[in-house]
This record gives sequence, C-alpha cells and structure tokens, in this order.
Amino acid sequence: MKHKEQRAHRTDTGSPRGGPTDLRDLPLERLAEFVAGLGLPGKRAKQIFARLYRPGVFAFSQLGISREVTALLAQDAAMSSLFPVTVEKSADTTEKFAFRLEDGAMIESVLIPEDGRHTLCVSSQAGCAMGCGFCLTGGLGFVRNLRPAEIVGQVLAVMTHMVACGIERATPRELLNNLVFMGMGEPLANYDNLLTALSILMDDHGLGFSERRITVSTCGIVPRMDDLGRDIRVNLAVSLHSADDAVRSSLMPVNRTHGLEALLAACRRYPLGKKKVILFEYIMLKGINDSLADAHLLAEKLQGIPSRINLLPYNGSGDTEFSCPDGAQTLAFQKVLREAGFNTFIRQSRGADISAACGQLAGKG
Repeated sequence: MKHKEQRAHRTDTGSPRGGPTDLRDLPLERLAEFVAGLGLPGKRAKQIFARLYRPGVFAFSQLGISREVTALLAQDAAMSSLFPVTVEKSADTTEKFAFRLEDGAMIESVLIPEDGRHTLCVSSQAGCAMGCGFCLTGGLGFVRNLRPAEIVGQVLAVMTHMVACGIERATPRELLNNLVFMGMGEPLANYDNLLTALSILMDDHGLGFSERRITVSTCGIVPRMDDLGRDIRVNLAVSLHSADDAVRSSLMPVNRTHGLEALLAACRRYPLGKKKVILFEYIMLKGINDSLADAHLLAEKLQGIPSRINLLPYNGSGDTEFSCPDGAQTLAFQKVLREAGFNTFIRQSRGADISAACGQLAGKG
C-alpha cells in the first residue's frame, strides 16, 4: 500500500546554507549559547530544547512560550522539519518513509513494528560512498551528508506519523523502543553530524534515548570506531559479511583500506559495558560466503570478542550477481557458529516487498 502523506504547515524551516540558525542542529549546550546571545535567561534554553523535540511541533508558535520570546527567536532562528513524500506499508506491517530534503536529495527511513515494540532504521547520508556490491544504496553513489536536524528530523517525523495513526504512549520517547543507524549511508563517514544528532537524541531534557536503545552500524571505518568508543556510549554493529580478507575486499571496498585484522582489533578495543556485545551482521551470499569453511573461519576470527551474530538472507534487488543460499545451508552455517559458542540468529527480512529490507534503500520516493 502506498499513499501520500498529508503535508502539515511548513513554517519556520531554515536553510542548510546560510540564513537563520536551525535550532534543531544544536545540542543543548550550543542552544544555551544561542539563547544567551539573544539576551534570554539560561533557563529558557532547556525549556525551548525540550519542546523542540515533541512530535507534531513545526513552528515556534507551537512551543508554548511567550509571544515575545517567539518573536525574538523568529528574527534569528529557524526550526526545520521533515515531512514524508510517501509512506509505504509492507504486508508484514513494516513502513518505509521517503523524505525529500530542501535541496531535492531523497532519503528513506524504515519503521519496524514487532510484538508491540517499534524500531526505527535511520539514515545518516543521502546515498553512500562505500560501494558495497550487494547494497542498492551503495549503487547510488554519495550525494551528501545529513545535518543533525535532518537525522533527528526522521525520528520526529515518524513519531508524528505514529501519533496521527493513533499510537499512544506516556512520553514521546516511548513511541520508539530502539533507533538503529542502519539506513542509507555510512554513519561514521558523517561523524561530526552523527555525534551531534546522538547527543540531541540522548539528552534527558529532550527525547532521552538511553545508550542501550541506540545502535550505530559501520562497514568498518576503523579510526572512527575508536572515536565513537571514546566520545559516546552506544551499541556498535559491524557489517562484516566475510571473515576472509580477499572475499571481503571484493564485496566491500572499505576492506582494502581497513582490513579485517585492523577491523577486528578495533572491535576488541571498543569499550563495552557489562553484558554488552558487538553485533556482527553477515549477509548470506550463495557460493561466496556461505560454506561451512566460511563459518569455521568466522568463528576463529571472532574468538575473544563479545559477540552476537545476525545472519541475514540476501535480499535480491533487480539484476544482481548474488543470490541467497537455501534454508538448510543457512541453518548448517548457524549450527557451526553456535557450537563454537556464539549467539547466532537468522534474521528474516522485513519490508522486502516495498524495498525496505537491508540493502534495498535507494531513496526513490
């Protein structure tokens, strides 16, 4: 099912280049500096910040603050919002949201409901420069990085949609149980904007997502993995897809710069809390990485790393050289890993019929 989403009034949207300061680009400490520069008392910053991150708020007039402060903000600031161009709903209830940005670039987000819980898959870039051969997004090439407001804006837009659909929770944060940065783009290639967006999403004065509710996925940009572990606490997922350097390099160009040895060493360095693990994502590709020898090699390489392994059946997308192994082969692969002591799960694709599954996001709208 595909329908056009009703466009709400789109006021107070700032330009990403020049023009007014977009308040949704600012973490609380920078918003406090901006507010102080307007001559407003410090307490106003926390009040404004909290109200900026309520679903359904598109204009300063909806912040519930005095007209004087609203007028003052409107002179020098803007408040951008994202509105879905389309919302598609899968037979399995997964929903895909397409957003057209101010410069015409397209991005997509995916809402995955399961047992009363909701996970949102968030994009960090328009397009992707990583060029992984099995990923449709990678075939688009890189368009640009998303600003913090455009990353957080996906979360607010989907929350607004959920409320409009009659989903009720005690607080806005409870609308979404988990955020996974596994949408379009490589999150760590947009590091500074990602970090700002995470600080906004995790701030207790705003939406207040805890570290255990957020997972950042990477294809393996090793220096930024070290930075992420130093700068903020979130769950880490690694798109691995092969434990053989030559095979991984043929699938994922990033491996030619940051090879498996360096990648796995970074995983071992990554600071993990008590009972925390690194999630390794492994797309099953028939005849390429699905043999029992591949499974034994994977178990050998991951020894000593607190791990959970997700095996993902390949989602075919148009003309492709890849295909998915049969279920028996995937089960045998899983058995090798489980016998080696790894928590290993076979993840069934969600939203494949609307091109919302892993590797299928293409920003077509």
